[in-house]
Amino acid sequence: MIKVIMGLKGSGKTKQLINAIDDAVATETGDIVCIEYGKKLTYDINYKVRLVDSEEYGITNADMLKGLLCGLHAGNFDVTCVFIDNLYKTIGRDHDAGEDFIRWAADFAKTNNMKITMTVSDDVANASEDIKQYL
Repeated sequence: MIKVIMGLKGSGKTKQLINAIDDAVATETGDIVCIEYGKKLTYDINYKVRLVDSEEYGITNADMLKGLLCGLHAGNFDVTCVFIDNLYKTIGRDHDAGEDFIRWAADFAKTNNMKITMTVSDDVANASEDIKQYL
């Protein structure tokens, strides 16, 4: 399962993400990972969640983020939820690459029985029809 929280800057996406993480901590039995760009969520995220700074690992494009997700899963099959804060800051502001990554993440999540939730700073009107199903 995949969920995309999309909206323009200042629309409350990160707050929604933090609420979703809190819900996951309360209900999920597996491990939870949050990938962010920079270390701004350190004090907002429950200590049970593994916080990963993509900037620290030099993640600059969608392929590198895919590799990170695959590595997280390969290293720990107990990861059931992954949260990604601000996709475009992590992979660059390429709309097509962002949508391709969302499609890939949906397949990856389904294949590996995972839940992936991410925030995307963009107008919902810019999302293609197949991406809107994840909003």
